[in-house]
Amino acid sequence: MQTLTPQPLTKAAFAAFGDVVETDGAALIEINQGFARRCNGLAAIDVTSGGIPVNISLFEAKPRPRPIAIKLMERHPLGTQLFMPLQDRPWLVLVCADPRDATSYRAFTATGRQGVNYARNVWHHPLLVFDEASRFMVVDRMSPDNLEELWLDQPLFLNIP
Repeated sequence: MQTLTPQPLTKAAFAAFGDVVETDGAALIEINQGFARRCNGLAAIDVTSGGIPVNISLFEAKPRPRPIAIKLMERHPLGTQLFMPLQDRPWLVLVCADPRDATSYRAFTATGRQGVNYARNVWHHPLLVFDEASRFMVVDRMSPDNLEELWLDQPLFLNIP
């Protein structure tokens, strides 16, 4: 049985798969007469080719049974997909270069203050959370042709400490 142990999510470790969305290290700009701060350029959103609109949605997820069996991977060939948690709770990110090559999988534990923006064509697992009613803002392309799924011949398992 192939198992993966998640590592902490960092910008360097995730760079091949997309962006880590966080304010750590970002320049804060004071706005609204000093009553708010803004951080620009946290992710490279790439979804609008062909006149298709950007979709901003809300996902509410629940935990999967443990051990977490990885049976399916997905990717979005026509645009990026950003997930940003709306509560300060850790969650999991699972990506790979090739779903049929178990050695290409990488698992990360994200803090509740980190989001991810999957680059185009990056294989990833659907949302993985630890807590009930985990909410995420999602930014992606609004088109049904932007999803490819691949069911694995043999499941992989996430080793959650």
